[in-house]
Amino acid sequence: MQPLENIRVLDLSRVYAAPAGSMMLADLGAEVIRIEHPNGSDSMRDWGPFVNDQSTYYLCANRNKKSITLDLKTIEGRERFKELVKDADVVLENFKTGDMERMGLSYEELTKVNPRIIYCAVTGFGQTGPLAHEPGFDPVIQAMSGLMHVTGSTEGEATKVGVPIADILTSNYVVISILAALRMRDLTNKGQFIDLALLDVQMSSLANVASAYLNTGFISERLGNRHNNVAPYQVFHCADGPLMICVGTDGQFQKFCTMLKREDWAHDSRFLTNTMRKQHEAELVEMITDITMTKTRDEWITLLQQYKIPGGRVNTIAEALEQPQFIARDMIGEIEHEQYGTIKFIKNPLKFSNLNIQYKLAPPILGEHTNEFQKSSLPK
Repeated sequence: MQPLENIRVLDLSRVYAAPAGSMMLADLGAEVIRIEHPNGSDSMRDWGPFVNDQSTYYLCANRNKKSITLDLKTIEGRERFKELVKDADVVLENFKTGDMERMGLSYEELTKVNPRIIYCAVTGFGQTGPLAHEPGFDPVIQAMSGLMHVTGSTEGEATKVGVPIADILTSNYVVISILAALRMRDLTNKGQFIDLALLDVQMSSLANVASAYLNTGFISERLGNRHNNVAPYQVFHCADGPLMICVGTDGQFQKFCTMLKREDWAHDSRFLTNTMRKQHEAELVEMITDITMTKTRDEWITLLQQYKIPGGRVNTIAEALEQPQFIARDMIGEIEHEQYGTIKFIKNPLKFSNLNIQYKLAPPILGEHTNEFQKSSLPK
């Protein structure tokens, strides 16, 4: 038994943020039906690299789903969609604000068909405000949110995160909001409209950086691999490469000094507290680096583990995916598709004591399940 096995999601979304969210719902047992234009409407299918002619980008966000094609710009396509809505629980879309209304498929119209429908609209800037009708892609959101201003080296330019972090965070909020709406429907028997904006999500994820400005006026700057508030808490260079070390408390710093055989630092007036260490961070980091360069990363990791101080290698993607801890957690899965073969993927990170997440369907090709949802057959 799966927690969402009786939930049907009509997924009109494209690219990553919303599709990754619906994939998580599918992992939890929901029947997720991707609905695309007959000529294809998800540009992510065209982004390489490819495996067996399938986009690896598309594959990472669309397992456990079905795919049908409908042309919502035609009367027939819209009526067909409304038929599907009658037996659905959730509609998820990420068209530009106003597009669904222009097609006569707004939340208000769909509630006439199914009053209990939960409708989640994902846009760059939301349904209100001066930018409501503007497109908002992940890099634009990273730039506008201030995230890029605090990312990158101190001397370098503002830098985006190496993955589409605004999309990824938004996908999590897609799941949270839909689960909350489903629970509310259990209590009220009413549906819900969810207005989810990438900019809102990324701004809410500024965490301590936003809190510092809102409460003190302090503007955080780019610090490279250093921390805004804690020291020493950054990447250090070792004999064979970079190593992240995070000394988060005064107690940990004392143990760190013992590990480095510099017990005198623990009594040095410059380093007694975290506040003092931040004030003298540059000289402290230089002194630490002189020592870390004398050993390899693995040698330091052994000592860090012995002294219970957080640390880890700065891995390449290949090293990260092949590290023993990740393998031990059984986080890489495989799934078969009859046309394009075996696909590898990173499993859902949720691990339950009494629930096994199932991976039944490989990411579908365009319209693969259209015949399953003809008017004569609407299984649920």
